[in-house]
Amino acid sequence: MTAARLSAAVLLVMAYLALCAWTWLTQRRKRRHAAREAAALTPAVDGGRPWLIAYASQTGFAEQLAWQSARTLHTGGVAARVAALSDVRLEDLAAAERVLFVASTYGEGDPPDNASLFFDRLMQAPASLPRLHYGLLMLGDRRFARFCGFGRALDAWLRASGAQPMFDSIVVGNEEAAALNAWQHHLNRIAGTSDAPDWQAPAYRPWRLMRRTQLNPGSVGGPIFHLELQTADGAAADWEAGDLVQIRAPGDPDHPREYSIASIPADGRIHLLVRQERHADGSLGIASGWLTAAAAIGDAVDLRVRPHGNFRIGANAQRPLILIGNGTGLAGLRSHLRARAAVAARGSDAPRNWLIFGERHAAHDALHSDEIAAWQAQGVLARADLVFSRDGAVRHYVQDSLREQADRVRMWVLQDGAAIYVCGSLQGMAAGVEAALEEILGADQVRQLIEVGRYRRDVY
Repeated sequence: MTAARLSAAVLLVMAYLALCAWTWLTQRRKRRHAAREAAALTPAVDGGRPWLIAYASQTGFAEQLAWQSARTLHTGGVAARVAALSDVRLEDLAAAERVLFVASTYGEGDPPDNASLFFDRLMQAPASLPRLHYGLLMLGDRRFARFCGFGRALDAWLRASGAQPMFDSIVVGNEEAAALNAWQHHLNRIAGTSDAPDWQAPAYRPWRLMRRTQLNPGSVGGPIFHLELQTADGAAADWEAGDLVQIRAPGDPDHPREYSIASIPADGRIHLLVRQERHADGSLGIASGWLTAAAAIGDAVDLRVRPHGNFRIGANAQRPLILIGNGTGLAGLRSHLRARAAVAARGSDAPRNWLIFGERHAAHDALHSDEIAAWQAQGVLARADLVFSRDGAVRHYVQDSLREQADRVRMWVLQDGAAIYVCGSLQGMAAGVEAALEEILGADQVRQLIEVGRYRRDVY
């Protein structure tokens, strides 16, 4: 082995050991934080073991409901602790007597990212949990064929493991109020109280559509529009890079649509990237058609911001970022880049950023190319790889670009401590990116990155 190769091997081993040490420290900090949160929910006089409330959440709604559930129990003097499902071990369940699960489903029946480790490690075969009594709240979208697929799989695994349900599982589609009220009713009975406040979701507010620009004229794909919205009363609104909005379209107000925010509060407006959906019969999608064609500039839009903790910068603020996406997924990546650009504009040192973005044809689908070029010139983007799948004789995607730059990926992640953010289509792109990362870094490394919050996804 040459001296250069030996040095490279030593560096990789040292980087791996550093990642393991950082993982251990991060998990210790998470456990300490969880202990502090649990202490805040423990009554001064408590003669029983705290209830465990475990959540599986992708966009943050299930996590929000888990904490609301804990506060409801606390109101009645019942101690509780809250944990992401991937932080729950089999020993925790075996030792527990009562557990409440709040489980959302991602895509067509998949576990959310913060439940994937639990699914891989524990749910592949029945366990032995004869002492466990549980309640289960399932969250999902009724438009998917495998509605609440992960919640149902969790229920089946718990039953096969000998656990006993305390009441019939509650199924919630699209935040249905009646189902949420039924869950709260069970919590009130457990807590022995009837005076817990009703759970109120953040209210929708009227916003105004201020600007609409097509970004890909002539594209063979669906038209993509950049929208800008402003509060109707001019009041300031707050969100963070990585957050989402929910919008109620007039034709279907009971089924709000979620979109990744493409701007930061300093912009003064919420920016969205919306692809116009057209059905086989030529009709436009209810929400996308209204936003991109039917709504006039100045029209009111019912909107509310949804915090998306799983895609916020969080503890990665000082880390380099590898931002990967395709299509309208540029929105979530753009918000993080605008946040990094704002830090740099203030004269502060900002970590490096690497954008890997894919679309169809460079001639028509180079979304926000001027802005990307400006970020490169300013040093906000250390590297930008724009991948246009249909410009060559062979289809080429962002996951192929990752594989071609495997050494650089390993350097950024293992040596420089970069975090990876993925935004865009769940089918095809996100699955392909994860497979490429597992080839480059190893499946165990990818699982560690998920566990410590250095691999985050906003995919749909």
